[in-house]
Amino acid sequence: MDWMTMALRRYVDFEGRSQRKEYWMFQLFQVLVYLLCVAIMLAGVPWNDMDNPNSQPGPLLWVGIGLAGLFWLGTLLPSIAVTVRRFHDQDQTGWLYLLYFIPYIGGIVVFVFMCLDGTAGDNKFGPDPKGRGAMDVFS
Repeated sequence: MDWMTMALRRYVDFEGRSQRKEYWMFQLFQVLVYLLCVAIMLAGVPWNDMDNPNSQPGPLLWVGIGLAGLFWLGTLLPSIAVTVRRFHDQDQTGWLYLLYFIPYIGGIVVFVFMCLDGTAGDNKFGPDPKGRGAMDVFS
């Protein structure tokens, strides 16, 4: 659980580097919370009265939507920050985050970058979060 919330503890820290594990565990945490919100929303759907055109959703649907919206707002900056730190781990500029705004292929390109391992040893953004030295590459 520590890895899932590390990005929240480093809320708007755009400096330094982050491991793949920190990034992907935070993504898993977000997916789990959104799944919980979807489950709450589905509990508010009037499943037994679907054939009635006048049926209205229950309050749980709106509670789930509200919780998902609040969670999205609360994790927007940590999501951007952990992605920027992942780019830094690969000795890339954090401005590559803007690739997300390229329709269709931008998200795929960022996904590939997030799957790549960081540079071993120190780089211009800080020490290796895995603690590997430059000599570990040849050992």
